[in-house]
Amino acid sequence: MTSNLFNTPEVQQFLDLACGINNSDGNERNKQIVHRLLSDLFRAIEDLNITPDEYWAGVAYVNTLGARGEAGLLSPGLGLDRFLDMRMDAADAALGIDNQTPRTIEGPLYVAGAPVEHGFARLDDGSDPNGHTLVMYGQVKGSDGQPLAGASVEVWHCNTKGFYSHFDPTGEQKPFNMRRTIITDENGNYKFQSIVPKGYGCPPDGPTQALLNQLGRHGNRPAHIHFFVSADDHRKLTTQINIDGDPLLNDDFAYATREGLVPPIVERTDEESIKAQGLTEPFAEIKFDFHLTSLVDGIDNQQVERVRATA
Repeated sequence: MTSNLFNTPEVQQFLDLACGINNSDGNERNKQIVHRLLSDLFRAIEDLNITPDEYWAGVAYVNTLGARGEAGLLSPGLGLDRFLDMRMDAADAALGIDNQTPRTIEGPLYVAGAPVEHGFARLDDGSDPNGHTLVMYGQVKGSDGQPLAGASVEVWHCNTKGFYSHFDPTGEQKPFNMRRTIITDENGNYKFQSIVPKGYGCPPDGPTQALLNQLGRHGNRPAHIHFFVSADDHRKLTTQINIDGDPLLNDDFAYATREGLVPPIVERTDEESIKAQGLTEPFAEIKFDFHLTSLVDGIDNQQVERVRATA
């Protein structure tokens, strides 16, 4: 079926009416956005000859997506989060800003209010029987390349089952397990002890994986650790590092792997290194420095406001 109904005055006037274009009430920016999205949907229905059955199947899918709380999971899976980062990268390039530590997606599993520690934090509570000890450390450096004392390093990651505290369906994890905010010391150093996280996948019975199945795609992520890093007079950095050697390192369904965010992971088995960390068994070690960038005309233009979980 072919037609050109979309471009008729009747449909264009109807779109304006549906989006409130011709009235003075409401929010003009939201009208602009809804008009564009609704226009694109109308055009897609016509161009692809989307049937009523297909349309209502889509409505049912959106209802299921919301009921399962997976909109924030589908977004990176469809590359939307990565595209937003690409736009921010392009804006920085136009301003001549060099991000020595690349940004990458936040993901949907941050929880505000993690305990605050200074210099060093123990993230895990020791309850994961399969956990392999990880020690990660480094410095936070400012736009001048100098260490930043008092910077905030928020860190969160999953356990060896791929579950995050506060979102763990098993109920095994205590609040804020493997979540902390570390304030750097006088030399800009941070350090934490935890366990090496594992990769994980979308809930196999959920709507995100159902759509990925229709696209012939998997819904798995490589092992990774999330960070927010911030300091006075600098832009907040949203990033994550991947665990080197993970088989999905370059096949992340959320498209978050970036060059410069895969530091070496070193296995320390010698007695001297083990004792130096106050440990009794071999551990994995990652060294990684974060580089922040200056405010732009006094503004943090990469701060993202979004609804986030709180405990």
